[in-house]
Amino acid sequence: MKMVTRKEWSEFRSTGLLLFINQILHVFGWAIVFDIEKDTGNIKSVFPARVHFRGFDNEDVSESYKNISKYLKENIEDISKD
Repeated sequence: MKMVTRKEWSEFRSTGLLLFINQILHVFGWAIVFDIEKDTGNIKSVFPARVHFRGFDNEDVSESYKNISKYLKENIEDISKD
């Protein structure tokens, strides 16, 4: 069994997990930051950063949780096999 499967940052971001993880990191004043090209939406870079804000608005959190639920629904068989 392959233990590590490399994925793209865009896929990770689309799962809703980025906001979820950043909620935890915000407690410590950290975040994973995506630098996105405004015109194309392409990811230019990803980096950890110290941040002074804490938390996200309810709309963003709700959208993230919906994406996490969708990800789980679509991948639960593979996850449970691991």
